[in-house]
Amino acid sequence: MRPADSLELGRSSPETAEPGQVPHPSPQRKRADWQPLDGRWDFHIETEDRSDPATVNWDKSILVPFSPETAKSGIGETGLHSLLWYRRFFDAPALENRELLLHFEAVDYRATVWVNGQRVCSHEGGYTPFKADITPVIQPGRNELIVHVEDDPADLAKPRGKQDWKLEPHSIWYPRTTGIWQSVWLEFVPRTRIDSLQWSCSLERWEIGLDATVREQTGERLILAVRLSCGQQLIASDTYEVVAGEVHRRIALSDPGIDDFRNDLLWTPASPALIDAELELRDGNGAVLDRLKSYTAIRSVCVEGDRFLLNNRPIYLRLVLDQGYWPESGMTAPDDEALVRDILLAKKLGFNGVRKHQKIECARYLYWADRLGLLVWEEMPSAYRYTTRSIERLNREWLDVIERDRSHPCIIAWVPFNESWGVPDLTQNSAQRHYVQALYHLTKCLDPSRPVVGNDGWESVATDIIGIHDYDHQPERLGKRYGIDQIESHLFKRERPGGRTLFIGDDRQWTHPIVLTEFGGIAYGKNPEHIWGYSRTETADELVECYSALLETVRSLPALAGFCYTQFTDTYQEANGLLYADRSPKAPLDRLGLATAGSMLDQDITIEAPWREGLMER
Repeated sequence: MRPADSLELGRSSPETAEPGQVPHPSPQRKRADWQPLDGRWDFHIETEDRSDPATVNWDKSILVPFSPETAKSGIGETGLHSLLWYRRFFDAPALENRELLLHFEAVDYRATVWVNGQRVCSHEGGYTPFKADITPVIQPGRNELIVHVEDDPADLAKPRGKQDWKLEPHSIWYPRTTGIWQSVWLEFVPRTRIDSLQWSCSLERWEIGLDATVREQTGERLILAVRLSCGQQLIASDTYEVVAGEVHRRIALSDPGIDDFRNDLLWTPASPALIDAELELRDGNGAVLDRLKSYTAIRSVCVEGDRFLLNNRPIYLRLVLDQGYWPESGMTAPDDEALVRDILLAKKLGFNGVRKHQKIECARYLYWADRLGLLVWEEMPSAYRYTTRSIERLNREWLDVIERDRSHPCIIAWVPFNESWGVPDLTQNSAQRHYVQALYHLTKCLDPSRPVVGNDGWESVATDIIGIHDYDHQPERLGKRYGIDQIESHLFKRERPGGRTLFIGDDRQWTHPIVLTEFGGIAYGKNPEHIWGYSRTETADELVECYSALLETVRSLPALAGFCYTQFTDTYQEANGLLYADRSPKAPLDRLGLATAGSMLDQDITIEAPWREGLMER
């Protein structure tokens, strides 16, 4: 078979991403000089393990970054395969005192990478990025890149989320995602450079937090210059000396005082103000060594009593459960516009946020949620066995998730566990309870600025929010169960939504906010014999009627700080979405949106052609 061609996709402008251009895979850490490697690769599904790439029979071609289980990849093989090989060629220009980094945004599950026959890195974890410095092995002109992937489809001790371990998807589990499923790219970087960057903020002190590390080569004096602006308004312009390869600063902003001016700078779903950041690393003589573009925002999230607060004001959470799958491309969005469309559709449906369920979304999705104003609960994909190995794997990957995503203002909560998956014996096993408690506190240690839901759904042993899953389809019963006068005496002591206790142990924090984080699941589809849901309707009008009655009851319950409806779209056999899998609505969007929010929404939200509606990448 002829090797895959070296694709010349071109470099994206750091400022815009129009149709035909390639958007930057890491929009909070952008350099101008980068090259995408997505496209056509040579491919082989292996039947026996081998260690020598030179012996691989390259008998197929695959479109990266789509997994081989998907039609979009050009392969469409959904069997139980565990060993994959990828190869492509690329041309590298002269580096000229620069270094070349090879980035993988996500490969499921274990990847080993060779460049020009030299092993450059390996990585384990299907939802987090990794990179390798390939400068020492690059040669002028053509270079060969090979990736070997190991992903045991029957391994239940690794974080796998909704990926089914059976050959055919069943119940609420879906086809597997094996191999490369997010972007691969090259980045040309200076030898002395900004190596990592994190943002935080304090609304009380009206300041932006900056934490950066610098990769030094010579030990010379280095200065980090930071310029912050919102639109045309300059907010801050400072320089800091790099000490021991690090810069940790709290940038005090000029407080505009009156709320009318403050609100222009605060990030909310209705007004998602972003602060653009330009960073320059300079030597002692002022020469620029590295440039980076990023962004941040001013906003706070916390809980107070039984309410959830955004910017110190109560906000009622109207979330929708979003699995993040597409019919032809699985967990990988078919393109950047598909991400934008999903966010705008969620807002058009009356929701102000999503609970990303059992999936860590790509950085591009979080960028658009930041940009367009959508709240995001980030939830770790579950393992399904409790072993020493599963603990090590999940811990390591969860720490990488927080490291990658904690600078995104859209993220308002962390969820390390869901429905006791991976810790199935919480009520009897003290070690499993300690594990959930430990990960809750570790998450709070790494990011004290956001609430953490230790185990969403039931059997809570450590949490800031009481998340309850309850698929009772009778509005009257839900109204009685969550009545304000019965919370402590009735709900927490007697009720068992899903047949599970809501708390374990004696430390019961009745005053935490209560969010109905899964409910509904009303199924309706064009082929009723092959759909699954928690309840079923026969027509679109009946769907709207049942949905409206359910949401009217849930919104009327003063005990709740919010809700998360199941679900956004149909996902394979699970046909309980408000939208079909192709994102076409099952009923008029305005009727569904009115039922969700209980009032008329902004009808100016445009779903079609977002690029031509002023939503250019900044």
